[in-house]
Amino acid sequence: PATMQRNPKYHCLIQEIINSLKESIDSALASGVNREHIVIDPGIGFGKTTRDNLLILRSLSEFKSLGYPIMIGTSRKSVIGNVLRKPVDERLMGTAATVVYSILEGVNIVRVHDVAQIKDVVKMTDEIEKTRIN
Repeated sequence: PATMQRNPKYHCLIQEIINSLKESIDSALASGVNREHIVIDPGIGFGKTTRDNLLILRSLSEFKSLGYPIMIGTSRKSVIGNVLRKPVDERLMGTAATVVYSILEGVNIVRVHDVAQIKDVVKMTDEIEKTRIN
């Protein structure tokens, strides 16, 4: 962990993450974990550059191919601080933006610090998404 952020490099980031998640899923299933208890997290943060993290967000729909609920944790992360040039305590709106985008890309679970505020963001996003034009 101490050196994970030092010049991380990936050949094909999204495919590497998908392959790693497949291995973890296979290991969990082989160990007796019930399929319904598995949630995947593409891993925003450690060992990734700002661009890597943005690419993961942009590619969230690709993780649906694994067939498991997707969880994302972008709350107050450095990717938000780097893009917006904001300190940790000023990243709520950036977090909200990543949550909305994640939901629209098919994410099932969001992990956040500011639960009350993001609950409203999620509720509003869900209502817009389920409203259909006749």
